[in-house]
Amino acid sequence: RIDLLLDPHTFREYDAFVEHSCTDFGMSSNKITGDGVVTGVGKVNGRTVFVFSQDFTVFGGSLSQTFAQKVCKIMDRAIQAGAPVIGLNDSGGARIQEGVDSLAGYANIFQRNVLASGVVPQISLVMGPCAGGAVYSPALTDFVFMVRNTSHLFVTGPDVVKAVTNESVTQEELGGASVHTRKSGVAHGAFDNDVEALARTRELLSYLPQSNREPVDPRYTADPVDRADVALDTIVPTDSHRAYDIKDVVRRIVDDGRMFEIMEDFARNIVVGFARLGGQSVGIVGNQPLVSSGVLDIDASVKAARFVRFCDAFNIPLVTFVDVPGFLPGTQQEHNGIIREGAKLLYAYAEATVPKIAITTRKAYGGAQCVMSSKQLRGDVNFAWPTAELAVMGAKGAVEILWRNDPEGRVRAEAEYTRLFANPLPAAQRGYLDDIIQPSETRMRIIEELEILKTKKLVNPPKKHDNMPL
Repeated sequence: RIDLLLDPHTFREYDAFVEHSCTDFGMSSNKITGDGVVTGVGKVNGRTVFVFSQDFTVFGGSLSQTFAQKVCKIMDRAIQAGAPVIGLNDSGGARIQEGVDSLAGYANIFQRNVLASGVVPQISLVMGPCAGGAVYSPALTDFVFMVRNTSHLFVTGPDVVKAVTNESVTQEELGGASVHTRKSGVAHGAFDNDVEALARTRELLSYLPQSNREPVDPRYTADPVDRADVALDTIVPTDSHRAYDIKDVVRRIVDDGRMFEIMEDFARNIVVGFARLGGQSVGIVGNQPLVSSGVLDIDASVKAARFVRFCDAFNIPLVTFVDVPGFLPGTQQEHNGIIREGAKLLYAYAEATVPKIAITTRKAYGGAQCVMSSKQLRGDVNFAWPTAELAVMGAKGAVEILWRNDPEGRVRAEAEYTRLFANPLPAAQRGYLDDIIQPSETRMRIIEELEILKTKKLVNPPKKHDNMPL
């Protein structure tokens, strides 16, 4: 696995001769060098990365005090050197023979995960079982990838679930890749096999910086900066009730039509991922009209908020495509905390100091318009296409409230409301938009602004830490 992940002949292993120090339950005569985890440093595309890979063939990959010390050493070095940490997880959990020492080892790793957060990128690949306390280390990292049908993440296994709740469930149903990429949102992606997972991890690293102290290396592209795609001029249907795919819009704008999507199968009403514009790595956020009209709900808000905060932590500019009818109404959303969860996305955009460019492609209604990288949340550049509508709500809903007692006047009022707000001009006149642009020119305009914003300096007020609505 390590050989597939790293560039050929670049891996240097550390602590290969370390053995555990446990003497209970006959363990003193049962020692294997390396103690169930391989740790070291290597290169991916010529850039330094630190790696630890759990070995299930040694004590089931169970974590001992010595095992934890090896992992902590790698993480400490990664923080000092300013290089990403990649963990390949394949473990049965804590080594029971070591008791509390094993639990202390987990806690030490968790502490390193927290200290490294926002300092160096952390990527976890779950390539086998990962149960009990072991699940919280991947959960604390930036990205979690799983392998379909072979990897499992759960706090308590099927046997414990059966004993406590009398519920019969398989490992795959409880914590398989499908569960965590579609339902829980714990994992950011799933792949068919180990080889694909490792190859895609190498690709992801190309979009990321070494640490929060370094920029992302630009990548040469033959895609012209001033390329105009005339298909964008008609990609948004004139009928506001007809959907279109925001991914098609993004691919027509970014370099070479390529985007590395994150959490593709979770909260599909919003799209997040990495792409390049003019060779520069950017974070893409876009409402997806194909799914629930691009409405913001609890899952979409949390998904996008975490992505925005990652980009801000590692100085990756944000490009946001806005087509949002508002927040999803209903008792289920309200009772499950849409106010708190929606505020996370608002908070993420508001605190971000990286370059922020937003393009409103069609509707931007209500509080959701404010949330999606609006000018008032320190958005640097806000563009709109001629098809954009920025308003408190759609024309039909507005007139039903304003003219609730005058049914005959609603038709006339709806036409007036549409004339006043179903276009981007009123917002542009008030300075909430920097320009109304031709869709085919979007790529050129974004790249121009990114070049200007390379020297942007914005600092938030001094504080111990923030208190975002968790």
